[in-house]
Amino acid sequence: MVLDALEFLVRSIVRNPDDVRVTERSGRRGTTLNVVVHPDDLPRVIGRRGRTAQAIRTVVDAVSRDDVRVNIVDVA
Repeated sequence: MVLDALEFLVRSIVRNPDDVRVTERSGRRGTTLNVVVHPDDLPRVIGRRGRTAQAIRTVVDAVSRDDVRVNIVDVA
């Protein structure tokens, strides 16, 4: 559910929604969600001073019940 919500949220922000991929990885510190976007869309996802990225992390934290981390990657 968290994975789908994050993917929907990021796809609605970017200009190249077909290049968005969200992968899940479990580790010692909990679950990590890696968001891969097109390099041109990276500034849109991060936002000014990281405000958009922080807002995305806040929404994911509110939706999830477990410890979930969000990494934004620009390799498409």
